[in-house]
Amino acid sequence: MATNGTTNGSSSQVLSTLPGPDHNWQVTLSGKVIAITGANQGIGLGLAEVCLANNAAHVYSLDISEPGEPFSELASKNPKKFSYIQTDVTSEESVTAALERIVSEQGRFDGMIANAGATKHQPALDFTMDQVKRLFELNVFGAWTCATAAARTMIKLGTKGSIVFTASMTSYRPNRAAPSAPYGGTKAAVRNMTHTLAMEWAQHGIRVNSISPGFVKTALTYYVETSPDWDTKMKYYGGMPRLALPQELGGAYVYLLSDTATYTTGIDIPIAGIVGAW
Repeated sequence: MATNGTTNGSSSQVLSTLPGPDHNWQVTLSGKVIAITGANQGIGLGLAEVCLANNAAHVYSLDISEPGEPFSELASKNPKKFSYIQTDVTSEESVTAALERIVSEQGRFDGMIANAGATKHQPALDFTMDQVKRLFELNVFGAWTCATAAARTMIKLGTKGSIVFTASMTSYRPNRAAPSAPYGGTKAAVRNMTHTLAMEWAQHGIRVNSISPGFVKTALTYYVETSPDWDTKMKYYGGMPRLALPQELGGAYVYLLSDTATYTTGIDIPIAGIVGAW
């Protein structure tokens, strides 16, 4: 195998993936500019907080909705380091424009967390085809749009960047507590394409990985702990008997975005302390 990271293709766009002699081996995002889709609230906002705590130079939330008070609170704690760009992740034009703005403002672009997504929990036979298509449009096509736009930007800049998808434990097995066959299908697609994109873009020094969270405490999962049989489930399922805070996922994302992970690509990291509940 070649050790300089080159493969067949356009040699002018192929980067050596070997760390240099002065490589920084700290797990840090110091100097890095990171974009996180859907970071105005929920998991995305928690990930933004952890990225900023690990010295990211600037974090951008690419979100279709207007930011609320939680976003403003984090922005006030990180002046001039946390910004919002209204972005429709299902639109190539919208995502491309957002990344062009980031490069224009910061002069660099180092990492993309393709996190924006939605779910709907109900029996499979209750889904309409329109509901299924909407989940795939956002969760799969939106993730694809963000990843490919990020890769094109990194190749253009000559950046050895990192792309991290938010997948789900439902990509491995059913969520018995709140089933959603279409949602699980979308996240399985995301986790699967992680491996192929990692293979294709390695020649450019771009790493692609995914994270599969279990239950996370957000505005969309409030009902889980209110289930009358929740305590009973936790008693017999084992594992950690609670939902995760969004911030508890952040360490894995930071590692994958950092230069410590220069030989980590094409993997999925499950983070599900109550894995037995699935």
